[in-house]
Amino acid sequence: MTASTADLKITWEKLPDDFILDEEPVENIDPPLLAAALREILEIAGLIVTGILIASNMGICPTVDSKLVIKAPDWFYARNVQPLSSQEIRRSYTPNLEGEIPAIVMKFLSASPNDEYSQIEDDPPGKWYFYEQILRVPTYAIFQPATGRLEINQLNSSENYQPQQPDPNGRYWIPGVGLFLGVWYGTKAERTGYWLQWWDESGEILLWGAEMVERERQERVTAQQQAEQERERAEQERERSSILAAQLRALGIEPEA
Repeated sequence: MTASTADLKITWEKLPDDFILDEEPVENIDPPLLAAALREILEIAGLIVTGILIASNMGICPTVDSKLVIKAPDWFYARNVQPLSSQEIRRSYTPNLEGEIPAIVMKFLSASPNDEYSQIEDDPPGKWYFYEQILRVPTYAIFQPATGRLEINQLNSSENYQPQQPDPNGRYWIPGVGLFLGVWYGTKAERTGYWLQWWDESGEILLWGAEMVERERQERVTAQQQAEQERERAEQERERSSILAAQLRALGIEPEA
């Protein structure tokens, strides 16, 4: 498939099955944990259905002016993606050929130099330029795990990224996902720090598996405590009734049954 812009000829061609993408080791443990946590929440909430592709560090591959360009965001979410056969393994993603342009891509910043804001147009294109002008991804998120700083940039009517402001709760509405995205501080997977979390349209936080287990445990404990309190109240009422009945009999009055 081919898409035309004023200055670029962009085509969407599936990579050969035996094409080997360059692999670079992650710089620290944060990106894989953050990416897995974002997916886990959606999976537990039942929001990963047929046609949804969520991937981390997977190459997104347009061809620009007859030259293959590959960027592998730390996390992305795409809809209406064609399923693979049971024998195939997805090694890359070619938008407009295999499914929609990702609704959101995310980058988790590290301490090392990066080009998340680079608008270089070629050799190779900077990430900002790539997501804004080539892919035209509606939402580009940049997260700094060390400080908890989250930036959300969305394409405006001029097809340029415009920084978004959070709502009063410090969260951002992500239209392509249908959820709010925000920052949470705490401990998960033996990592204490800032994490990204999802909230639904009503403002209810979507929980991780461990959180759901803990909530269910607390609910069971609360139910048991309430049942015990009710049993104690009933026992106290029976004792009071017995004492009152004994007092009435001592006065020669037979209590009513």
